[in-house]
Amino acid sequence: MQNPTIAADLPALARLRHDVKGMHAYAVQESRGMIKLDAMENPHRLSPELQAELGARLGQVAVNRYPGARLDELRAALHAYAAPPEGWSLMLGNGSDELIGLLALACDVPGAGILAPEPGFVMYAMSARLQGLSYTGVALTPDFELDEPAMLDAIARQRPSIVYLAYPNNPSGTLWDEGAMARIIAAQGAQGGFVVVDEAYQPFAARSWMASVRAAPARHRHVLVLRTLSKFGIAGARIGYLMGEAALVAELDKVRPPYNVSVLNAECALFALEHASVFDAQAADIRAQRARIFAALARLPGVHAFASEANMILVRVPDAPRAFAGMRERGVLVKNVSTMHPLLANCLRLTVGTADENTAMLDALAASL
Repeated sequence: MQNPTIAADLPALARLRHDVKGMHAYAVQESRGMIKLDAMENPHRLSPELQAELGARLGQVAVNRYPGARLDELRAALHAYAAPPEGWSLMLGNGSDELIGLLALACDVPGAGILAPEPGFVMYAMSARLQGLSYTGVALTPDFELDEPAMLDAIARQRPSIVYLAYPNNPSGTLWDEGAMARIIAAQGAQGGFVVVDEAYQPFAARSWMASVRAAPARHRHVLVLRTLSKFGIAGARIGYLMGEAALVAELDKVRPPYNVSVLNAECALFALEHASVFDAQAADIRAQRARIFAALARLPGVHAFASEANMILVRVPDAPRAFAGMRERGVLVKNVSTMHPLLANCLRLTVGTADENTAMLDALAASL
């Protein structure tokens, strides 16, 4: 790859936004030859039989045509799977990242802003900044719970267009207090803004906010629920979906690029939903492995693991850079999040893998402390 500094004097670079040139691109760690436990992916692959079945189906897809009615079938299948309340509809995205960006685009009016608890998913802030919206991060408590008074105060002062509530949160895996969630959602609705409940890690959590939506749809008319099939088990297919009142989703859908989801990705998603029991079994195994990892971490001196309802575990170690480097030298790649936020000092984020991968991860961590 060409060194980007070589073209630093290229005149056309002057036409780029100064804030963009000052940003860092989203970084993906090199993982070839390593046990990859840094990106919260489902570690399980399809059986050879299902691989062959999916391959045959993909081979029949009319890739010479733009996506059409098959996307309507995918929307219907996702709607049936997620079961939102009556009157809600669904919008597809090329992963949930695209939908986060489209929400910022749709809300880009003078004075608009986005607010989210921190540490959280980096794309909330990035989407705001790329679109020219203000961004406000509200620190979580030291145990990664919502700071409800601070959130309510920030909503009253900033009057954001969008409040993001990840449920569970990334990178902490926290499933926040239901009462605090409800009061924050009500406060944001009272000042006329949206709430986006991001349920990327829903397959691994003990509960979903969709149950609260179904129980009281009138109190959630300003709420959008964001999900992805990445953690479901097909991260490579890049399918995200956003649910909300049909009239609201219809307006948001106007900023969606045409044909943003490919026919191949849609076919993968339909195949996965038709075999939901297979992916449900994978999620059950990941939850069981998560419990096993917690038990093992409790026996490691100097290691504190935070409670998680996701397919990742946030741990605080005596020296995160040293532990990260030691694990990498032993062929295990995790995520060093220790510099992302002051609350994450000396923290690593461990993705839950297969049984063998988790054994290797635990051995590498113990040897690297």
